[in-house]
Amino acid sequence: MAKAIHMMIRVLDEARSVAFYEKAFGLAIADRFAFDGFTLVYLRNADADFEIELTINHGRSEPYQLGDGYGHVAFAVDDLEAEHARFTALELSPNPVKEFFRDGALLAKFFFVTDPDGYKIEVLQKHGRYR
Repeated sequence: MAKAIHMMIRVLDEARSVAFYEKAFGLAIADRFAFDGFTLVYLRNADADFEIELTINHGRSEPYQLGDGYGHVAFAVDDLEAEHARFTALELSPNPVKEFFRDGALLAKFFFVTDPDGYKIEVLQKHGRYR
């Protein structure tokens, strides 16, 4: 059986991205590997082994083009309203909370936030299939 272990995104500013993910999601550096042309930083928290791998290409100064293929990564939280208020207080500019229904029943309650490099992140209330 396969197990999902990480997702990778390319970022311009390591410190800015590490600070965002720590502040927003409580992720901390699990490992950091510097190579000649790039650095890999693995972020995770105590709640899950799944990591976000930040790739920092040395010498890059232009923002990455996200294109139209990237969707989003998602985090599930115990109290969506409290997280939305916390993100707002931290000036992370979360989008409004939305609800998504299917066949008359709540499927998902969520909001989106954007990281410093423009990646979209969905924050979902733990409910149903989103745990």
